[in-house]
Amino acid sequence: MNYWGLVLSYVLVFLIIGISTVLQKAKLVGDEGARKFIHIGVSNWWILAMIVFEGEMAIWFAIVPPITFILLNYYSYKTNLIKSMERSGNGNLGTVYFPISLLILVILTFGVINKPEVGAVGILVLGYGDGLAAVVGKAFGKHKLVDNKSLEGSLTMVVVSFVVVTLILSFSGYNIITALWVAVVVSIISTVIELYTPKGLDNLTVPLLSSLLVYLLLLL
Repeated sequence: MNYWGLVLSYVLVFLIIGISTVLQKAKLVGDEGARKFIHIGVSNWWILAMIVFEGEMAIWFAIVPPITFILLNYYSYKTNLIKSMERSGNGNLGTVYFPISLLILVILTFGVINKPEVGAVGILVLGYGDGLAAVVGKAFGKHKLVDNKSLEGSLTMVVVSFVVVTLILSFSGYNIITALWVAVVVSIISTVIELYTPKGLDNLTVPLLSSLLVYLLLLL
C-alpha cells in the first residue's frame, strides 16, 4: 500500500497542477485564482497520506513527496516552470515553504509523536483557511487591516479553520467538546498569525504553529 501511496501522491498533485493550468489558460481563473486552486488542492494530500501510508515504514514513504516538491517548486520558482503556481513579477518562496512545512510536519507527526491528525490541522488550516481567505478577501475585501489583508478575508479564515479543526479532531476520535474548544482557539490564533506574517512566510508559520498549538492544547 505504501508504494501505491507514492503513486497516488504524485497523481493527485500533478492532476491538481494540470487542472489549474488548464483553467488559467482558458481564462476561467486568473493568476491568483490558479495559485489558490493549487494551494487548496494540494493540502488534501495530507488526507491521502493518512489513508495510504501505514506501518513502521509509513514515515519513510510519506517524506518522499514533500522532498520532491521542495526541489521541484524551487526549480519552478527560479525558472517559472509551472506558471500557474508562481506570482508573475512578484515571486516569493511561498511555494517552496509549503512543502517544507509538509516535510517538517510529516517527520514530527507521522514519526516523533505518531499523531498525523495534528499535522493535518496545520496543513488543512493553511490550505482551506488561508486559501479561501485570500479568495474571499480579493473578491469582497473592503475593510483593510494589515498589509492589504482584509477583515472579510480574516473572518473567512476564522470560520473555515474552525470547521476544519472540528472535523479533523472529531474524525480522529476526540470528543466533540474537546474538538470545539480547541477549534475556537486554533482558528482565532491561526488567523492572527496569518494576518501578521509577511506574504509567503505564512506557508511556514500557519501550519507549523497551528499544529504546535493543537498538540499543546490536546495535552491539556
